[in-house]
Amino acid sequence: MQIPELALEFKALAAPVPIGYAQVTAAQWRVAASAVRDEGGRLLALWAAPAVANPSDGEGTAGQPRVCAAYVTLDGAFWLDLALSQVNGQWVYPDLSDMFPAAARMQRAAADLSGVHAQNAQDTRPWLNHGAWPADYFPLQAGAAPAAELPATALQNYDFVRVEGDGVHEIPVGPVHAGIIEPGHFRFSVVGEKVLRLEQRLGYTHKGTELRMTQLPPLQAVRLAGRVSGDSTVAYAWAYCMALESASQTTIPVRAAWLRAVLLERERVAAHLGDLGALGNDAAFAFGLAQFSRLREDWLRGSKAVFGHRLMMDCIVPGGVSVDIDRAQRDLLIHLGEAVEKEVRTLFRIYESHAGLQDRFMTTGRVLPELASRLGLTGLAGRASSQVWDVRCDHPFAPYSGLNVAMASHHNGDVAARVAVRFDELFESLRLIRRMLEDLPVGDIACTVALPAQASRGAGWVEGWRGELFVALELAGAEQAHRIERCHLHDPSWQNWPVLEHAIMGNIVPDFPLINKSFNLSYSGHDL
Repeated sequence: MQIPELALEFKALAAPVPIGYAQVTAAQWRVAASAVRDEGGRLLALWAAPAVANPSDGEGTAGQPRVCAAYVTLDGAFWLDLALSQVNGQWVYPDLSDMFPAAARMQRAAADLSGVHAQNAQDTRPWLNHGAWPADYFPLQAGAAPAAELPATALQNYDFVRVEGDGVHEIPVGPVHAGIIEPGHFRFSVVGEKVLRLEQRLGYTHKGTELRMTQLPPLQAVRLAGRVSGDSTVAYAWAYCMALESASQTTIPVRAAWLRAVLLERERVAAHLGDLGALGNDAAFAFGLAQFSRLREDWLRGSKAVFGHRLMMDCIVPGGVSVDIDRAQRDLLIHLGEAVEKEVRTLFRIYESHAGLQDRFMTTGRVLPELASRLGLTGLAGRASSQVWDVRCDHPFAPYSGLNVAMASHHNGDVAARVAVRFDELFESLRLIRRMLEDLPVGDIACTVALPAQASRGAGWVEGWRGELFVALELAGAEQAHRIERCHLHDPSWQNWPVLEHAIMGNIVPDFPLINKSFNLSYSGHDL
């Protein structure tokens, strides 16, 4: 694996997807970003990491914190690791937001959590810290005091960008909303009902997840990973387990890999069923909400009956899965899939022919492919704007490598396109589930994961229903009880939340709930 223009040898990690790791200098940090951008690649994640306790094999200097970035090109994912230097008493690294706008909030979060700063960055406002801890305290920094010992701090006044002009006024929405949803603040600058600008303020559901991961045994931390974002519990658990199995060079049984994929596709179907109903409801088509809600409930009850949990939490474990299925359960899932598919095809025809729905969907919240590419829009929303990336198709591993997954995409980039991609993905997931259940190989469903004696790292990269999830894991060796040094869990919502601000521009305020739901981004997965 290689990044063009970067004379650097990447170490391939032992994962079922191509992921390479390398350390870089400050100069190479920018060269790599530029090369990836020029090749049409994208930024996958950016996070801070603790100093190397006992440097070896050229892995930096003791006491130096690090910053990491993961990129995606057609060749796979690349994890770059930069040991930082101090300038005027601050740990700094070169800013990437001029090349990858999605990096801006990731860099601000790294500053809040780890005290590392992007040099010459335009936006240095706090992102995750709402005043819950002092500005000079960094929870993920090595040696940080326990939060219980911190003095009380005042809530911070966030400096929103102001839009001025005749007839311009602001509409603040949230963080507490009218429905049972997670908190987020949206500041609209409008003239009449037309939106000139939207600025978001997130971080209200920050829970200290990444710090808590370092306090858990590696084999048990999967339970917390699976609770980062409840609607993606399967995807997060698989990504974490892939990272742990990568670090320990564990190959899971074939049947376990197939069962994991069944669980992942069932999670995708459940999410799409819920979203398609909610999108109909936001366009005043309550019939759609009623029908899709009924189908989603049937689907979740099927998961409960077979896998023991409606959302399939804790079904994926290190080394494989915790639940097997017998022939009767397999037949139940196949028949349920056939029944749901038949009804969804009828609902698809109703949605397509309903003039009122299409009037609300078409041209609303449009993100043109050029803008989507520039801003790094990814996942389902990205594919609706011609960003044709899907880990299951680009780098298929078992069982996807033998299933010829059809990637759903669209070029219009509006609500209608995001609805169309959901329908296409739903039908394809139903096909994949049926095929996997019919051809499910025999064998063990789990194996033992033996943690390595030496310090190690691994990565997981999984296409969840919302988009690609990435987990970077660093483990200490046996002399430090194999503890987790750092576990970064990255949700595609980091890339997509900023794009939502652009999608609403020029639309009217009443269309925001519809546009927002068409993206359906995670608060919890973003805020950690």
